Amino acid sequence: MAETPIVRVAVDTPLRRTFDYLAGGAVPQPGARVRVPFGRRQLVGIVLELGADSGVPRGKLKSIGSVLDAEPVLDAELLALLRWAAEYYHHPIGEVLFAALPKLAREGAPARAGRTLWAATADGAAALAASALKRAPRQREVLSALVQGDRLDAGAIAALGTNAREAAHALVKRGWAVAREAPDPDPAAATGAGSVGEGEAGGRARASPFALTPEQQAAVDAIAAAHDRFGAFLLHGITGSGKTEVYLRLVEQVLARGERALILVPEIGLTPQLVGRFAARFATPIATLHSALTGTARLTAWRDALSGRARIVLGTRSAVFAPMAGLGIIVIDEEHDASFKQHEGGFRYSARDIAVMRAQRAGVPIVLGSATPSLESLHNAQQGRYARLELPRRAGEALPPRLALVDLRAEALRNGLSTHVVETMRRHLEGHGQVLVFLNRRGYAPTLACTACGWIAGCTSCDARLTVHARAARLKCHHCGADAALPTRCPTCGYEVRAVGQGTERVEETLAMLFPQVPLARLDRDVVRRDEELAAVLARVASGEARILVGTQMVTKGHDFPDVTLAVVLNADHGLFSTDFRAAERLAQTIVQVAGRAGRGSRPGEVLIQTEYPGHPLLTSLLERGYDGFAGTALAERREAGWPPFGRLAALRASAASLHEAVEFLAEARRLLAPPPAIRLLGPAPAAMARRADRFHAQLLVESIDRTALHRFLDAWLPQAEGLPGARRVRWALDVDPLELF
Repeated sequence: MAETPIVRVAVDTPLRRTFDYLAGGAVPQPGARVRVPFGRRQLVGIVLELGADSGVPRGKLKSIGSVLDAEPVLDAELLALLRWAAEYYHHPIGEVLFAALPKLAREGAPARAGRTLWAATADGAAALAASALKRAPRQREVLSALVQGDRLDAGAIAALGTNAREAAHALVKRGWAVAREAPDPDPAAATGAGSVGEGEAGGRARASPFALTPEQQAAVDAIAAAHDRFGAFLLHGITGSGKTEVYLRLVEQVLARGERALILVPEIGLTPQLVGRFAARFATPIATLHSALTGTARLTAWRDALSGRARIVLGTRSAVFAPMAGLGIIVIDEEHDASFKQHEGGFRYSARDIAVMRAQRAGVPIVLGSATPSLESLHNAQQGRYARLELPRRAGEALPPRLALVDLRAEALRNGLSTHVVETMRRHLEGHGQVLVFLNRRGYAPTLACTACGWIAGCTSCDARLTVHARAARLKCHHCGADAALPTRCPTCGYEVRAVGQGTERVEETLAMLFPQVPLARLDRDVVRRDEELAAVLARVASGEARILVGTQMVTKGHDFPDVTLAVVLNADHGLFSTDFRAAERLAQTIVQVAGRAGRGSRPGEVLIQTEYPGHPLLTSLLERGYDGFAGTALAERREAGWPPFGRLAALRASAASLHEAVEFLAEARRLLAPPPAIRLLGPAPAAMARRADRFHAQLLVESIDRTALHRFLDAWLPQAEGLPGARRVRWALDVDPLELF
């Protein structure tokens, strides 16, 4: 008689190991979830593999409590990808696997649920005909839809509007409708319940209203030619050149072959726009995955991806782990965006890099689109690892905007706005254009100070100044969230205090005084916290109601403002002299992205960049040679310094109640292992802002020009660091390929 198989299980803990159990009854498959005894608790685990033996005697092994999935929720391909990610980022396998599941699935919710279908009864049809629901308009509307539609699922009911689900339940109680559970449909006959859009699983496409330019057609043809194999394509298209139309044409071909498409975007705010474009083009269900969804909505979308009902999955960073058999293409829009990197929390991964690996393992093409590609992607194209495709012209008749620097040394300023900028704004407004003003600093002012004694309002929990929010009459810390009343007098000497510097709120106030008859809108996290608020601001700009738009980084995220003829960058100097070697790249990308908002319609655009350093090489190269010119100079500097993409980095970070504890742990870790010649250790050193949220932060950098040598060193070093006594007194984490160096 064969022995009971041993099941190796990963649980959602920071332990860098798996746990062996005996299969109690049904033998689970790798990638399936199980419930297992873990100490005094019962935890959900994921099966990694089955084995015949264990390092623990069989008699001491516990049995699996229950098998939650008859079929794996992580198929063999996705399970292998996640195991690779755990190795590459040197992170506990359990936390990596569970990062691929929505919260409710991590807690054991069924992965494949049936659907509730509502139908009208004969009494309900009679009541509707007799106009028996005059005082319950929502119930009447739902009942009418049920009578006309025979049977409707939860998605169709919810689409009828607010409180439609409650109305459906009320109809059931009155006997005018029935609700019955139906099995989950076969993916081949899916109709899209719980997803955006309805239609055939194959994804019938509606005709495109646009004719492709020769460059767009060449890009589509080149990528489509690799449909049956891996190929990485860097789609470098200037803002307004029609990258989205290229994505749509490629997805159309993928769906026609019966395959599926994964689309990643960097920001939640971009998701509704892109979903709208895809839903308008394809008669097929679309699952959306992002952090703003409720737990139930996220579980539903994940189930739609797992079952195959959703032919298109569109989401932010974590959607890279969506369960998608039959994948045909991956698209990463705005591939340069730092939001694709998980900066905090446990598992610090790059969704862009994992997506490239996923495409390679699946043998499908991946498209990385951007108007300002990351230097890493440009380097990969130079090395032949990526095929570079160009969209150098704007769609239609739009021309690239004219860029010019405004020398602040020779200009009078009014709350950060130069005379030249104000007069140029006036000219564009009188010409019936719209104006975009960019300042990546929200709030009214970054500092509140006393002009008598020099007191400055500082955060008591961070090494940071409190930001003035005048409209709310509050002082706020943008790092830890501290909040206090806005004082009118200095708490030290009693003298009057004043706001120093500018934020978007103050710029909005100044522009309202300068242009009192011109409607303004502001776009930042203080005024936009929900999708509907974002949609309202964008609608005001799109309709022309708002003539001036003031905003932070949010205004650069893929929005189309066809009537904006002038874009102004107020503070272009913050990234020119940073200690972070990536600051210049981020600044150049921001300037180009802001500039891309101007002149997208038939009228020419103009861009003004305020600076006190008009001769700085970064700015002059951008104006004279464009983003490619800047990138060439920046890559040459990176090569000389040995920084990425020519070198590899990992950052060991620690935080503690005191700076000494954090630095001492890192110093102990540094002494553990003598680095080989290919490895250089830098630090430990306090972070630039050492104290944040009452904890002190420090880091130790590991640098190498050899990726293999770096990972070999980390493999040997981390287990020893984990065993240090100080490891229990601090919070620490490893960040491989960090984008931010404090």
